[in-house]
Amino acid sequence: MKKNTFYLASLGCAKNTVDSDSMAVLLEEDGYQAVEKPNNAEVLIVNTCGFIQSARQESIEVLRELAEKKKTGQILVAAGCLTERSRELMVNSVPGIDGFIGTRRWMDILDLVKHLKDTSAGAPQYHIPESATVGRDEKGVVRAAVQGASAYLKIADGCRRPCAFCSIPLIKGTTVSRPMEVILEDAVILQDSGVKELILIAQDTTDYGVDLGMKDGLATLLEALLPQIPQIPWVRILYSYPGYVTDRLIDLIATTKQILPYFDIPLQH
Repeated sequence: MKKNTFYLASLGCAKNTVDSDSMAVLLEEDGYQAVEKPNNAEVLIVNTCGFIQSARQESIEVLRELAEKKKTGQILVAAGCLTERSRELMVNSVPGIDGFIGTRRWMDILDLVKHLKDTSAGAPQYHIPESATVGRDEKGVVRAAVQGASAYLKIADGCRRPCAFCSIPLIKGTTVSRPMEVILEDAVILQDSGVKELILIAQDTTDYGVDLGMKDGLATLLEALLPQIPQIPWVRILYSYPGYVTDRLIDLIATTKQILPYFDIPLQH
């Protein structure tokens, strides 16, 4: 085990992957080095998924395996959706978790790690505030996960719909859209790095901008975005809600070659 090293296991969807990559960037900027094997890391982080039963079970199993093999001096942090939904289950199922960090405050991972390294408290430390993440909290991190020539770019987080069958508002909080100018800046950076497919993601991409006072926010975002990224030939939109697919959005997709011409509309698991 080397000092100032971390191992990060990211479970679940692409939105989780973006949060994982953002945490990794903050750690690396502070001098931490990512390692591929957990036994070589000082800090172990699992970004959990808590949406469906199989994902919850996988998160518990990964945490349990790391906890059982944890060595003196290693720190185990549980992050992500399951920490919001079932942290009592996690504490009871996985002795050895040192800290919890919620979905809304991923950007505080460095502060939590420093606190855990400086304290000898036997009980797990919790950092799961209910306050929403806002643009200024993101610390300048590009909110994207790059996979080859493709990149997932997060435009919003959370959901404001109280659907009886869905736990996302409980896990993620209400809709919080990222400022449009920050999204454009991130997209240009991704273009300059060689990305050829930009995939826009959120809990509900068609709800983008509603909390910013925008009407038809996704269409407005796309109209501003596309001229800024002429070298990205494909723009894909995921996680759309059918009730907010507007005529303006349909017309824009139908008449713009850059946008792949289909709607990704998830069904309830």
